[in-house]
Amino acid sequence: MSSLSVSSPPATVRAYRPDDSPALYDICVRTGHEGGDSRQLYPDPELLPSLFAAPYAALEPELTFVLDDGRGRAVGYVLGTADTPAFVKAFREVWLPSLADRYPEPVGPARTPTDEMIALLHWPERMVLPELAGYPAHLHIDLLPGHQGQGHGRSLMHTFLRALHRKGVGAVHLSMVTANTGARAFYDRLGFHEIAVPDPGPLTYLGRSTAVPAAVE
Repeated sequence: MSSLSVSSPPATVRAYRPDDSPALYDICVRTGHEGGDSRQLYPDPELLPSLFAAPYAALEPELTFVLDDGRGRAVGYVLGTADTPAFVKAFREVWLPSLADRYPEPVGPARTPTDEMIALLHWPERMVLPELAGYPAHLHIDLLPGHQGQGHGRSLMHTFLRALHRKGVGAVHLSMVTANTGARAFYDRLGFHEIAVPDPGPLTYLGRSTAVPAAVE
């Protein structure tokens, strides 16, 4: 007798749903240190997602997309904002108060990686730089390791760019840890270019147009 093999359903990009929230947090944590697992640096599993994932899903869910593994589980995401200054204002006025008890504003210099992230949490205005004014939108994109290198990142990015383009947003930027050379190669392939920012610290800023040819995927 011959056995029939059942192929796995294909992974697809879809809109974010509220029940994706736990997966969103997990993906952020497992990719939060130069593209790798961040748990050894940040013991609190909600800290990084509270900066780099959850506020976008809460404040601009229409710009939050996930890679569905074919069985309903999110294994990657792209999310961001169409208007960085407006997002910073909402982060300050709406998002940050919801976390004030869990992450009080630090006093004194940061002593640990956790301290550094909490300081960033209380300083959303860091996202508004004059050099980025021509790129009003910004984004974050992350994929679990087992789903990288298969074209899914490109599909996520193009979905996000098209959503921005439909909103009339002409350009987008992102910031990345300069040491993450794999991510830089990915962004270069997608047409991002470096934006000169004085004293960027450990970060590199990249930008590009939101226009994507209809035939490109």
